Amino acid sequence: MPSATATHSHRPTTKVQPKSFKSRKLTKGALRDQAKGKVPNEKGQRKTPHQQVMSKFDRRNQAKQRQLAKHKEHQKETSIFSGRDSAPRIVAVIPLCTDVDVSAAIKSLNSSLDIESEITGTNPRVSVDRFKQKLQYVPTGRDLTACMDAGRIADYVLFVLSSEVEVDGLGELIIRSIENQGISTLFTVVQNLDKIQPAKARPDVVKSLASFMTHFHPGQEKVYSLDSRQECSNLMRSLCTTTPKGINWRDQRSWMLVDEIQWPATESEATVLTGVVRGKGLKADRLVHVGDWGTFQIGKITAAPIPTNKRKGDAMAVDQTETENVLESPDEDQDDLAELAPEEMMEDVDIDGDMTEPTSKKGVLLDDHHYFSEEEPEAYVAPKKLPKGTSNYQAAWFLDDVSDSESELDDEEMEDVGADSIPAAPEDGMEGIANKEPTEAAMSDYPQSEMFIEPDEADDAVQLEAYRARKRDEAEEDMEFPDEIELHPNVLARERLSKYRGLKSLRTSPWNTDEDRPFQPEEWARLLQISDYQSSRNRSMREALVGGVTPGTRVHVHLKSVPKELEKSYDSSRPVTLFSLLRHENKKTSLNFDVTHKEDYEKSIKAKEELIVQCGPRRFIINPLFSLSGNTENDVHKYCRYLHPGQSAIATFMGPITWGAVPTLFFKRTNPEDGGNGVSLQLVATGTARAPSTVRVIAKRAILTGHPYHIHKKVVTIRYMFFNREDVEWFKALPLWTKRGRTGYIKESLGTHGYFKANFDGRINPQDSVGVSLYKRVWPRNAIPFSGPLLEEGASDLQNEAMDEDIQ
Repeated sequence: MPSATATHSHRPTTKVQPKSFKSRKLTKGALRDQAKGKVPNEKGQRKTPHQQVMSKFDRRNQAKQRQLAKHKEHQKETSIFSGRDSAPRIVAVIPLCTDVDVSAAIKSLNSSLDIESEITGTNPRVSVDRFKQKLQYVPTGRDLTACMDAGRIADYVLFVLSSEVEVDGLGELIIRSIENQGISTLFTVVQNLDKIQPAKARPDVVKSLASFMTHFHPGQEKVYSLDSRQECSNLMRSLCTTTPKGINWRDQRSWMLVDEIQWPATESEATVLTGVVRGKGLKADRLVHVGDWGTFQIGKITAAPIPTNKRKGDAMAVDQTETENVLESPDEDQDDLAELAPEEMMEDVDIDGDMTEPTSKKGVLLDDHHYFSEEEPEAYVAPKKLPKGTSNYQAAWFLDDVSDSESELDDEEMEDVGADSIPAAPEDGMEGIANKEPTEAAMSDYPQSEMFIEPDEADDAVQLEAYRARKRDEAEEDMEFPDEIELHPNVLARERLSKYRGLKSLRTSPWNTDEDRPFQPEEWARLLQISDYQSSRNRSMREALVGGVTPGTRVHVHLKSVPKELEKSYDSSRPVTLFSLLRHENKKTSLNFDVTHKEDYEKSIKAKEELIVQCGPRRFIINPLFSLSGNTENDVHKYCRYLHPGQSAIATFMGPITWGAVPTLFFKRTNPEDGGNGVSLQLVATGTARAPSTVRVIAKRAILTGHPYHIHKKVVTIRYMFFNREDVEWFKALPLWTKRGRTGYIKESLGTHGYFKANFDGRINPQDSVGVSLYKRVWPRNAIPFSGPLLEEGASDLQNEAMDEDIQ
């Protein structure tokens, strides 16, 4: 048998190449590696395009689409400035110092691009051929009214500073006013910088001015020098190429800078205002508000193209200028100038109701019931917290400890509820009382009787004067002892406080509106009633998006019934603006504004004090009411007698409605010698318009305080709250409270000097004071249109109404 010899050899390598898995589908391990630790989308999870793993091609395509959408939006915003008949870019030139020359500043900008044109007219126009744009300057003086009017219609605001003179109080007031009313793109320039010697000190001056401007506008880090041709050229490039930021409330409406005014020869003719339509489309059916002139109706809107040089052989040029091209005329849907509802609509409304005189009652109104008025007492049933729309039959099926888990508030109310963090105080009612004391040895329901000794009248008067001697100053007293009042011993409390009522809880107790009807203003029932503010606002704003004369068109606006006296008072040096009002914006209602006290004004603002308010395009003289913000179940809000520094509140007055969150400015005439920086007008508060409401109750609170005269466990004898027995019996149903959170009730009257015995839920401190809260509804006052300059004394000869007393 032949022998077989086998040769031995090692493998060339230790690596083993496995066979590839021949399948189009990936394995579980490959899918796990591809996910790179990401959790797979399981059934029921949210799957959006942002949560999907996109390929490089998809990401690049998405970025391209985003870029195209942004470019399209940019073209839409700047299309109004492109073309031969495009609208000019409005540049407001506002001086902040006394030695600033506005005309020289405009010439410096024009000469940097070799534009030789004389500054003629109120609002001069220049054509910038290098950038194929048009600029329209609005030069103003150091007039607050003109600066604010120019700032709210300008695409670009140009603040002109001086290199030698500092900004005074008027300049700072102009900066703050324009900033708070809404400002578009802002630039800052300095004049006469070459006069600073030596030359090496000029950069320090520019840095100082830039630091000053960043205090008001943090984005203003660049200050252009008008003495440098290169910097002026760069500024002109920015004015002609950048997209203006715009103002939100202004862009929601149609507006126009008036270039020319044609006054009528007779009263039957219309006043013609010429300008370029901006913002939304201008409609002839809507009312327009012109500067401080007032609100008017439009007769018609005609085209007003700028005449151009025609060829010699063009014989149609003369005929085109003579014919009138009517762009829009009003129809039957035109708004009227009525501010209130017709009286005929109110004839069927019974404003008297089923009322009885307060004097026929035997006790004060507590919540919605007069206690101790019937011969047989009636048991009071506490109101339950029930869902909206629950009937009396359904209410029987809700227990006291069950509340509705689903909120019925809309989005706007939900925001206010979260922002309201004001804790409840003892004087507010049930929410502010302290917890009950721990269980202790039971006391007798009939404590040991003690003889009450009637005090001497002379000694009692001396002790009362000493007790009240610590409260004198009004503003400081309101901060330390808010809402507390003091009655004279000879004044009957039931007559002095006949309009007041009691509430067990300021936030939840029902408010009986039938008791308020005899005291409401005459025009209150004729005000605009808005059931759903958010829906009405959106409907009015969507209506302005469609139709009207196209923005960028130069038109003649024919106004009806313009008073002839305005021609005599017209000042051509001030810009005239025209704003189209949205539907219903001329109708009066009860307006509410979120107001914040300015930190620059150190004094407190008293309610019902005369202020000048600017809301959007309109200005008014008002006497506002201040009240606490937030949402309550009964829509009752406490009235504030003062708005102290650092505080915020809701200002309320009657005036024409303004849709949307429009910034609002509150001015007050002051004495320049009282630290007003030499200016007789100060910006004391700023705010924002919020939803108006005629059902929002502003309740003025009056707190009567007493002093514990004798304490026996939980039974206390109180003095200095009332001064006769009849007042104690009248206010006997009101709950008592103390500064430290104890609550009680009046048990019986003692003697004839207003002393009474009260029971409390716990022991009270001898240094504690006992109070009772009373409430009265106060009504907002009517706003008066403001006309004339803001800083001139006696600009408005309207008389201010007399202020009410705090307790009346």
